[in-house]
Amino acid sequence: MKRVFVIVVVLAVAMPCLAQTVQPPKPGPEVQKLAYFVGTWKGENELKGGALSGHISGRNDCEWFAGGFHLLCRNESTGPAGKHWELSVRAYDEETVTYSFYVIGSSGVTVFAKGSLAGRTWTWLWDEKGWGKPATYRITQVLVSPTSYTFTVEESVTGAPWTVLEKGKATKIK
Repeated sequence: MKRVFVIVVVLAVAMPCLAQTVQPPKPGPEVQKLAYFVGTWKGENELKGGALSGHISGRNDCEWFAGGFHLLCRNESTGPAGKHWELSVRAYDEETVTYSFYVIGSSGVTVFAKGSLAGRTWTWLWDEKGWGKPATYRITQVLVSPTSYTFTVEESVTGAPWTVLEKGKATKIK
């Protein structure tokens, strides 16, 4: 009888603990800063220097991935090299206290950039070989209004001053 009483007491204490449902984690305020980019954007930019210089226009559709921690974007653009498609994912890493920006493109491009937000300016940096030499690349996005931002893509080969590769503007259309 004593054993049954102990089991009943243990179950009475344990059942409320077991009955509690585990809540999935929720995105924090740093993740929510990526919400600016949710929607459909139309972009116009100029590619500078090289054989592929010229005007590029495109559309970027961004939405939250399931769970709300990652921003998933699909881009389609047309420029001097013809049609180009990209898929990108942006996220915030609480451990490293940085943003990440991963891009793959139909031309074979793969970019993994680390980023930060200071005021209304996003800055994304990554390293790779530029024209066969080590280079650092930088994308700067300035949030001009809730529906518009400008951007600049730059390169610094082996620590040389930054060279502008591309400049443009994006406007939210929905």
